[in-house]
Amino acid sequence: MSKVKRVVLAYSGGLDTSVILKWLQDVYQCEVVTFTADIGQGEELEPARKKALQLGIKKQNIFIEDLREEFVRDFVFPMFRANAVYEGEYLLGTSIARPLIAKHMIKIAKKTGANAISHGATGKGNDQVRFELGAYALMPNVKVIAPWREWDLLSREKLLAYADKHGIPVDFKKRKGTSPYSMDANMLHISYEGGILEDPNFAPEDSMWRITVSPEKAPNKPQVIELEYKKGDIVAIDGKKMTPAQVLATLNKLGGKHGIGRLDIVENRYVGMKSRGCYETPGGTIMLKGHRAMESLTLDREVLALKDDLMPRYARMVYNGYWFTPERVLLQGLIDASQEHVNGTVRLKLYKGTVTCVGRSSKDSLFDTKIVTFEDDAGAYNQKDGEGFIKLNALRLRIAAKHKRI
Repeated sequence: MSKVKRVVLAYSGGLDTSVILKWLQDVYQCEVVTFTADIGQGEELEPARKKALQLGIKKQNIFIEDLREEFVRDFVFPMFRANAVYEGEYLLGTSIARPLIAKHMIKIAKKTGANAISHGATGKGNDQVRFELGAYALMPNVKVIAPWREWDLLSREKLLAYADKHGIPVDFKKRKGTSPYSMDANMLHISYEGGILEDPNFAPEDSMWRITVSPEKAPNKPQVIELEYKKGDIVAIDGKKMTPAQVLATLNKLGGKHGIGRLDIVENRYVGMKSRGCYETPGGTIMLKGHRAMESLTLDREVLALKDDLMPRYARMVYNGYWFTPERVLLQGLIDASQEHVNGTVRLKLYKGTVTCVGRSSKDSLFDTKIVTFEDDAGAYNQKDGEGFIKLNALRLRIAAKHKRI
């Protein structure tokens, strides 16, 4: 502990990280630098600065940064070029935010001369792995302090008692424990875990959801939107050019209005246990549908198949915290190269929790009407070629049949 002189704390201003701030000062006797990232969680962040000052943090040691554009441009968009989905359903909203936070924690550590970082992730979850793998990749000799793996404050009551003892301001709602869930929010999603959701057979009440209406209460009239793609990324919605963060914010509003993007799953955490989580990812759900529609028109069959083969592995890399790794960087290079011709427009119909592609066009389209037509193709395709094609592909099956292998 004596070797820790200054530590960068991922600080939200909430109960857990406020207690951690004071605990670091008391237990490690070190100077604390706070870092609060705005990644679109929808909360006012200035109170975090005020609380840090109240807890004795020097003004120059308080960092609050708006990372919304960087988050979507450099993390969310590259992940959606890969069509990444974990275990067939989860769009990785929490997972993809952690390497960005780790990156800036290390950046601030180097700037302030800190030799340690600290976070509020528990010893049971995935986030401890994501934060720390990212930190070690960017600063190999950094000291990591994970209080939940060290202290005995393992309940909300103990945290509140510690806060009262040390004069740490606590939000009234947190004190009353009005929210039965552990929540995490950013521009890509909101997650809900813990509390009453720990029973996998419990159906969450409709009031839990924050950014999507119930599909039953969504508008009765569908809405068609047009997404414009350039090299695999959305650059405009309904003809209006937008930045990456503006794209996601707009799609979140549209998707939320139509009840799109709700998910209730049991997933496998990297540490080995199963976890039940509920997620709202309205914009991401629309993005995935649109991107796959654009690729269906512009990518070669085997390129698309190769991407689909690699996608689950890419998704596990993101989920398990391996963003800053040679294998993810190598795979990203392949994925990004595949997006050179993923250009054009996709029209999607949003209606009561569903997203349906109703049109797509591209100057880089590989769709050849002359060949695929059911009408007279004027010799563009020789149907007799099908006979030899089928017989050659059947040769091994015919041989196996003769030897009674089938």
